Amino acid sequence: MKPLPRAPHSLAVALIAAVLLALLGALSAAHAAPAGPGLVQLGDQGIGTLLLKTVKPGFYVEAPRVATDVEIDVAGPIVRARVTQRFTNPSDMWVEGVYVFPLPEDSGVDTLKMIIGDRFIEGIVKEKQEARAIYEEAKAAGKKASLVEQERPNIFTNAVANIGPGETVVVQIEYQDIAVLKDGVFSLRFPMVVGPRYIPEPDLIQMVDFDGSTGLAVSDPVPDAGRISPPVMHPDAEPDAPRLPVFIQVDVRAGFPLGAVKSSYHGVQVERLADGHVLVGLEDGAAPANKDFVLEWTAADGKKPHAALFKQDLDGETYLLAMVTPPATLNADAPRRPREAIFVIDNSGSMAGPSMPQAKQALLLALDRLEVDDLFNVIRFDDTYDLVFPRPVAATRENVAYAKGFVANLEANGGTEMLDPLRAALRDLDPGDDGRVRQVIFLTDGAIGNESQLFEAIDAGLGRSRLFTVGIGSAPNSYFMTRAARLGRGTFTHIGDVSEVADKAGQLFQQLERPVMTDLTARFPAGVASEIWPDPLPDLYAGEPVIVTARASDLDGKLRIAGDLAGTRWAADLDLAQAADGNGVAVLWARSKIAAIEETRFTGGDWEAIDKLVLATALDFSLVTRLTSLVAVDVTPSRPAGVESVRADVPTMLPDGWDFDKVFGTETGPILREARLTGDQFGELAVRNAPGAVITNVRGVPLPQGAALFATRLWIGLALLALGLAGALAGARRRSGG
Repeated sequence: MKPLPRAPHSLAVALIAAVLLALLGALSAAHAAPAGPGLVQLGDQGIGTLLLKTVKPGFYVEAPRVATDVEIDVAGPIVRARVTQRFTNPSDMWVEGVYVFPLPEDSGVDTLKMIIGDRFIEGIVKEKQEARAIYEEAKAAGKKASLVEQERPNIFTNAVANIGPGETVVVQIEYQDIAVLKDGVFSLRFPMVVGPRYIPEPDLIQMVDFDGSTGLAVSDPVPDAGRISPPVMHPDAEPDAPRLPVFIQVDVRAGFPLGAVKSSYHGVQVERLADGHVLVGLEDGAAPANKDFVLEWTAADGKKPHAALFKQDLDGETYLLAMVTPPATLNADAPRRPREAIFVIDNSGSMAGPSMPQAKQALLLALDRLEVDDLFNVIRFDDTYDLVFPRPVAATRENVAYAKGFVANLEANGGTEMLDPLRAALRDLDPGDDGRVRQVIFLTDGAIGNESQLFEAIDAGLGRSRLFTVGIGSAPNSYFMTRAARLGRGTFTHIGDVSEVADKAGQLFQQLERPVMTDLTARFPAGVASEIWPDPLPDLYAGEPVIVTARASDLDGKLRIAGDLAGTRWAADLDLAQAADGNGVAVLWARSKIAAIEETRFTGGDWEAIDKLVLATALDFSLVTRLTSLVAVDVTPSRPAGVESVRADVPTMLPDGWDFDKVFGTETGPILREARLTGDQFGELAVRNAPGAVITNVRGVPLPQGAALFATRLWIGLALLALGLAGALAGARRRSGG
C-alpha cells in the first residue's frame, strides 16, 4: 500500500487551531455584546417585576402581562365558552408574547378573533405547518398576528406577534364542551393553570445496522417538552395582586328549575333571574390563575335527570347528542363480588402541600372499606417506587393495619416517574382468577409530560384489570387522568380540597363495589345514523350517564340504548322526533369522533390512517387539534422596518397549594434551577433575586439559555472535536507506518 502523505497532518493541526480561535472569538463576542435597546438591569424595576433573562449577561426584558375574561353559556348540558386574553407589553421593546394555557380536555376549539382597536380579525383553521408558516411570515413582515396551537388536548399555546411598546392586543378564543352529569349533579370545569410537568430523561437505545455495526440512538419520551413547560413565576412575584387575573361569568339555562348552584373552590355570587336562568360570577371579581374553577348545579325538585336528546342541522346533515342515565341498580340481591384492589399513591414533590394529606386520607378510607375476602396491595412512587407487599395479600386486620402505617408515614419529595409503578400495578399474577374483580386505583396529580408512554402501557398491560384515576389537588392533569381511565375502562374522580375527601372518595369506593353496566350499545333505526361516537361505548358505573353523539340522515323512529347490568338486561328508548335544538352539537360530535380516533393510536392503530381522518374531520369542522391550528393576521404592518422584536414567554403561576421548593429544589443566595435539557433546547431556568426582581429564563431568540451553560457546552464540544481530530491523525500515522 502506498504510504499516505504527511503534509495533511500539519494542515489538520492548523485547522484545529483555526476552529478553536474562531469559536473562542464567538464566545468573547457573546460576552461583550452590547445591551441593546429596551433591556433593563436588576434594580431598575420594582419588587415583584417579572423579568425575562436574555443572551446579554446582566440584562433582562420585562415579561408581557395577560389578563383573561371567561364567559360561559350553558344550555341544558351544552357549554359554549368565550375566552378573551389581553396581552399587555409593559416594556419599550416590540415583543412576541407566548402564553401556554389550559382548556377542558374534551372541548372543541373552533374560533379565534384578534381585536386591534375597533377591528375584529377572524382566524382560520389551517394544517399546523401551514398555519405556522403564515404566522412566521406575518411576524417577519411586522404584522400583528395570533397563532393558537394544541400541545395536548388540554394544553394550548397562544402566540401574539409584534406587540408594540406599552400596547395591548386582545385575542378571543371560543370552544364547545358538555357539562358532566354524575349522581344527578351537573358540573363544568374551567382549568386555569398548566402545572409544571415532570419530564422523564431520554433513553439511550442500542441500534444494530444491516451490516452488523452498532450504535446508540436517543428515544425521547417527551420530544415537545419545551412547548409544555412554560416558565413559572415564584410566589414572591405577585405580592399585592394576581399577575394573571381571570374574570369568570357563567349563564346557566339548565332547562329545569335550579336548586343548589355552587363553586367548590372559588367564592361566587349567584343571581337568579325571573326567566329561570342563573348568572354566576366570582365573588372577588377576579381570581389568580392558579387553580381550576368548578361549578355545580342540581334540580330544584331533587329529581335526577333521566334522559335528554338534542339535535343540530348543519350543511344538510343532522347531528344528535343523547344523554341517558340508567338506574343505579336493577338487582338489589346481586351478591358483592370480592375484589383485588391495587392502590397506587403518588408521593412526588408536586404532591407537597395539601395534596399529600388529601391523597393519604383518601387511601386510608379505601383501606378501611376492604373486606376479608378481598386481596390488596399498595404501591407508592416518586422517582422510585415500592410495593408494601411482594404480591397482593388478603385484607386481614393485620395486613390492613400494616399498610395504613406505611401510608401514614409517606412524605412528598422527588420526581414523578410514573411508568414503572403503573406497569407494576397492572401486572396480574393470577389472570385466571374469575372470582375477583381486579381494580387499580391511581391517586396522583398527573403532573407528567409523557402521557403517550403511559397510555401505551395501559393498553399493553390492562388485561382483566380496570383502572380508576383520582386527581388530587387544585390543577390535576385532567387530559392524562380522563384518557387513562377511559383506556383502562374505569372512571376519573377529582378531589380538589381536603374537605371533599370523605364525600368524593366515599362515592368512588361505593361505585367500585356496585355492579358495572357492560356491553352497552346504541342502535338507531336502519339507515338513520351513519356514524356513532364513541365507538365502542365504554363500561358504566353507578350514577354515570350514557353519552352518545351521532350523525343522522333523518329523525324517524327511536334510539335504543341498552346494556347488561348485574346480569339483567336494561334498555331505554328515545324518540328522535322529540330532540330539542342544541347549537354546537355538530362540534361536539366531531370532537368526540376525533378523541375516539386518537385513542386508537395507543391501541395499535394505523398512525397514517388516523392522521388522515383526524385532519379531514378537523378541517371540515374548523377545530384545533394536534394537526391543525388557528391563525389570524392583520394585513397592515405595525412594527417599523429595521426595529427588532423579541420573544417573551408569559410565566405561569404555580398551582395553588404546590410547594415551589419541593417542585424546583432549593439553594441559598440567588437561586438557580434548571430542568433537564431536551434535544437542542435548554430547559427553563428560574432565578429568584431577593429583594429585587423575580426572574425567569425562557426559550427562543434572543431569549435562550445563559452564557455559563453555553461556555460549558462549548468547551466540551471543543474537547470532543480535538479528540476526534487527534484520533483521525493517529490512525493516519498508523496506516502510513509513521
